[in-house]
Amino acid sequence: MYISGTKTRITMNKTKEIWIAGFALFSLFFGAGNLILPPTLGVKAGVDWWIVVLGFIITGITIPILAIFAHAKLQGTLYDFGKKVSPAFSTLFCFLIYSIAIAIPSPRTAAVTHEMAIQPFFDTPPILTSIVYFLLVFLFAVNRARIIGLIGTFLTPIIVLILLVIIGLSFFVSPGILGASGFENPFIDGILEGYQTFDAIAGVVVGAVIIISLDDSNHNTFEAKRTLIRKAGFIAGTGLLFIYGGLILAGALYASTFAENASRTEVLAGLSTQTLGNFGTTFLSVLVALACFTTAVGIVTGTADYIKGIFNNSKKAYIITAAIASIIGIIVGSYQVDFIITVAVPALMFLYPITIILIVLNTLPDKYASKLVFRGVVLVTFIFSITDFLGFIIPRENLTGIKSSIPFAEDSLGWVLPALLVFVVLNLIQKKEHP
Repeated sequence: MYISGTKTRITMNKTKEIWIAGFALFSLFFGAGNLILPPTLGVKAGVDWWIVVLGFIITGITIPILAIFAHAKLQGTLYDFGKKVSPAFSTLFCFLIYSIAIAIPSPRTAAVTHEMAIQPFFDTPPILTSIVYFLLVFLFAVNRARIIGLIGTFLTPIIVLILLVIIGLSFFVSPGILGASGFENPFIDGILEGYQTFDAIAGVVVGAVIIISLDDSNHNTFEAKRTLIRKAGFIAGTGLLFIYGGLILAGALYASTFAENASRTEVLAGLSTQTLGNFGTTFLSVLVALACFTTAVGIVTGTADYIKGIFNNSKKAYIITAAIASIIGIIVGSYQVDFIITVAVPALMFLYPITIILIVLNTLPDKYASKLVFRGVVLVTFIFSITDFLGFIIPRENLTGIKSSIPFAEDSLGWVLPALLVFVVLNLIQKKEHP
């Protein structure tokens, strides 16, 4: 009986650890800024909302979770994701990732805070909100205030609960009429909108936190960590699916109540008002603002830590980086959310395909992901992403000839088939040379 009881306790402890890790992963990817994306997708998708969900799952959930699996395999840092290509490439990749992080998702949190928590109540310019917001971010980042972690721990469950209430009430109090889809290709639009979550980037940047945490637990072997992370990843992915999918459906159900040109923040605020009333909207706005703030502090701190490590743990380098990140945040964060999202598209079209490829290759067994395969696939992905990147900078008609000759290029996914083809060919060559 004693042995049986011990086994039961061990099993219960392992189950508890899996759920704790699952919730930690969920919180890692559940950014408050991401909440503004799914409802608007639903409004535009109408009857095709479920197809949009399938596309959004790929880039908004599956790829980020795979990034965690890759971290479990590598047991390293962001630098390790690209080192098989070359040290120079990996260094450049890290620089670009951190630059994008402080230039877009971090400032976007300030813009979301202004539009959801400040603008409805105070007639103040967004630049004022942005200045105050990033001054506080800088102070918290420099002082390493632990209150941020505590706030983040309690905020996520409360926001999730409110969102579940909004999603649940949508089934009962919404008009319930699904309109026609505004998308030509809802699946592709779901994939591309998933880029805007920045969760693939979040996965490669901060995924190591989960691995480090496991080092302090009983899961100190490779297999134990991998098993726990897979199960935790399933829990986190399921949670994100319910929230993102539910919000997309809620947006579709309430589509008729919104103006055609309603912004993303207006749609989310409108959903909460129609389901929870004005008090519920105010409460949600405050919580989202606080959650956005913790995200911004995390991004600035993580970037400053990276630069600090390059300069031999220089505190001066840390402070200067945090200051630069905050100044960039003030400037970019003073613009509207929808404008920031639009500006982000070219950068995402350039960087996201490479990030996705590095994540996928690092999850595969080493025999299928040699240095040669890494270099070939990444190079081809980069080349075939150029047209997608340029398509948002120069007139698209100038690229019609090139895009028409590349499969899926018109959908901004021209890199997918070439990357897959090179992956298969290089593996066949290696197998022939080393049977």
